Amino acid sequence: MPAPIDIAGRLRCAATHNRHTTAINTHPKPRWFALPLLALGALGFAAAWMLLALLVERQCAWLAPLAALDMVLLLRISGWPRGVSRAGWAVLATALVIALANFGIVAGQIGMSFGMRPWESALHIGPHYAWLLATLANDRIDLLLYAAGLLVALWTGWAGFSARRRPAPSVR
Repeated sequence: MPAPIDIAGRLRCAATHNRHTTAINTHPKPRWFALPLLALGALGFAAAWMLLALLVERQCAWLAPLAALDMVLLLRISGWPRGVSRAGWAVLATALVIALANFGIVAGQIGMSFGMRPWESALHIGPHYAWLLATLANDRIDLLLYAAGLLVALWTGWAGFSARRRPAPSVR
């Protein structure tokens, strides 16, 4: 006759073993797909920003802090460790989104004048002309919102959206 199985004892033993041996990795390594995901997210956000700005015929600079949060969130989801590295990549990606969106808005406005699509007119305008039109289109409030977006990326990349689990209040 087989011996009785002590299921409750095995579960207690497994729970005790997992509780004592499971450690939280406080410094995870970045995953290989983090930077391609960040690049795709930056391009997608810049395209959406450009389309919204062309639709409402405004610069929509208020999207810069949202772009910063999106870039930090993409890095957080992909497992990039918080700190200087995440903050640097988030600021770089946010600056790229701001620059690409402004260039796309300029290209779209010029393209509408000549009956071209934004990506067609982007091939015909030079960087100096795009810079001139972007400086004419952006006022001080827009520049402040762009700077706020970069600061949001820096702050949330450095300290915010942490992966660390906080203990429940009942644990105390």
